[in-house]
Amino acid sequence: MEKIDPQIHESWKNILSEEFNRDYFLNLKSFLIEEKKHHIVYPAGSNIFHAFNQTPFESVKLVILGQDPYHGSGQAHGLCFSVPFGIKPPPSLVNIFKEIQSDLGFPVPNHGNLDYWASQGVLLLNATLTVRANQAGSHQNRGWELFTDTIIKKLSDEREKIVFLLWGKFAQAKAELIDREKHFILEAPHPSPFSARTGFFGCKHFSKSNELLEKSGKTKIDWRVPDVL
Repeated sequence: MEKIDPQIHESWKNILSEEFNRDYFLNLKSFLIEEKKHHIVYPAGSNIFHAFNQTPFESVKLVILGQDPYHGSGQAHGLCFSVPFGIKPPPSLVNIFKEIQSDLGFPVPNHGNLDYWASQGVLLLNATLTVRANQAGSHQNRGWELFTDTIIKKLSDEREKIVFLLWGKFAQAKAELIDREKHFILEAPHPSPFSARTGFFGCKHFSKSNELLEKSGKTKIDWRVPDVL
């Protein structure tokens, strides 16, 4: 059976060590063990904490908050909105690329793998880190939200001048966890096809976030996604 013990970067392991021993997390772990006996779960166990392994705690400059992993075959790999190489970018990600093209002039890439952003300090965090195949939202209210809310609060409390991009009402509800005196919050509608035209297109969050980072003495994010040849 696939191992579900936290395979997570040492910096996060230190910050979150108490969480891994709390009742809710132990119950979540038991739930996932049972779930995997009867269902396909995404992403693979080795990718559940991929966002944290790509972006250590001290490296986080910007947070993009998603809700659920993709529930289609091969799509989820532990970064919100991102898909592995060889998987067609979903509509919300395509809209993100369109806004980057409009905002910064970068071409729409030929894939949807956002590891390059994560390596620069962009924490691509889903509120729920696993999902049952083909059943959106199936692992909500099992404990993941307590875990990821703790992560947002830890970043707010122990770091300074992080840019939080909150797209859609679900993400915007997390603003109460963030100290606005220490950090920057940019809000817009979700990039989903259902809402992108109500204010996500034209939000210019990618140029605005880089302006905020530069004013804070941090290096900008290169929002390009290098093409795969």
